[in-house]
Amino acid sequence: MAVARMAREKWVEEGLQALAAGGPEAVRIEPLAKALGVTKGGFYWHFEDRQALMDELLDAWERLSVDTAIEQVEAAGDDPRARLRHLSAIATDQVLDIDLAVRDWARRDATVADRLRRIDNRRMDYLRSLFVAFCPDEEEAEARSLLAFSLWIGNHFIAADHGRRSREAVVRRAFEDLLAPLAEKGRDREASA
Repeated sequence: MAVARMAREKWVEEGLQALAAGGPEAVRIEPLAKALGVTKGGFYWHFEDRQALMDELLDAWERLSVDTAIEQVEAAGDDPRARLRHLSAIATDQVLDIDLAVRDWARRDATVADRLRRIDNRRMDYLRSLFVAFCPDEEEAEARSLLAFSLWIGNHFIAADHGRRSREAVVRRAFEDLLAPLAEKGRDREASA
C-alpha cells in the first residue's frame, strides 16, 4: 500500500484540534491520519514518534498564543489601551481551548508544567508592558495584568448567571474597568464611599 504524504503543518493543525477537543490523550497517530485522509505511515515522514508531535504541538501553541498574538497586537497601533482591547478581541476560543488542554496536561506532566510557567511568564511580561504604559504604579499595573489574564482564562470555569446581563457584557465591562485611567477609578472609589 502506498504511503500518502501530508504536509507537516497539517499534522500539527489536526493535532492541535485533537488536543483542544480531548487533551493529550486524544492526540493519536491513527485517528489523526484518518482525519487527514492518509495512512499513518505518512506521519513518520515528518515525526520520529508521537512525542516529537507532542513537542511540536507545544511549539505551535506557543507561537500562536504568544508570538503571533504579540505581533498582531503590536501592529494595532501605539495606544496601550487600544492594544489591550485588540489582544482581548483576538483571544479566540480555539486558542483558549488549546490553552485549557495544556493547563490540564501540565497538572500531570512536570515538563509541560515548566513550559506553561515560562509561557505564562511571557504573557504576563507582555501584559505588564502594556499596563505600565498608563499605570505608573507598578503594583497597580501588576494587579491589572493578573486580573486581565485571569479574566481570560478563569471566565470559562465560572458557571454563574448574571441576571439580565449577558456573560459577554459582564466580561466586556470588567475588562473596560481594567483599562480605566487611575484618576477615574479613584473618583469612583471616593463617590461610592
